[in-house]
Amino acid sequence: GYIQYIDEGDKGLKKVKTFTEKPNMELAKMFLQSGDFVWNSGIFIWHVKSILAAFEQHLPELSEIFDEGVNSFYSDREEAFISRAYAQCRNISIDYGVMEKAGNVYVMLSDFGWSDLGTWNSLYSMSDKDEQGNVIGGNVLTYDTYNCIIKTPKERLVVVQGLEEYIIAEHDNVLMICRLEDEQMVKEFVADVKSKKGQEYI
Repeated sequence: GYIQYIDEGDKGLKKVKTFTEKPNMELAKMFLQSGDFVWNSGIFIWHVKSILAAFEQHLPELSEIFDEGVNSFYSDREEAFISRAYAQCRNISIDYGVMEKAGNVYVMLSDFGWSDLGTWNSLYSMSDKDEQGNVIGGNVLTYDTYNCIIKTPKERLVVVQGLEEYIIAEHDNVLMICRLEDEQMVKEFVADVKSKKGQEYI
């Protein structure tokens, strides 16, 4: 996301004027050229009361789900409630759901080395690679396979042939094979699995 700020604030904080998550290319270039936008690193700090109030104001349907679990928190019913509530929650990021709408947001400007390891592409760029450009974790043999991420359990032998720029990832009872350039679709896959196959695979 891109943050436009103004100089109101204290202790090094800047008041956020606008917060725009994933603008199109033309808009992103315009933001950068203007000089008064910074990039959101995705590091948030808030008081619990503040974020709950933000959910109540901007995502009331999620707030209602949270409220239903008040009596379950810190009890032996908590885990069951969270599993049930998660299945009911709309698939929306905190950026779209709250940050773009809230009026009480501040930013602290920082310049540090950082990469969003929440993405497969960034994980690929930051990881050690073999001679074919593959990032491999697990018991894997590759043939004519280039620039892939392959993460599988060590107890399973995996043989991959003829792929380029793919994600191959296995965890528990789920195997995902996806083009690296389409990594943003993973969220859609998760939502689709949840609706068609249930919580067992999430």
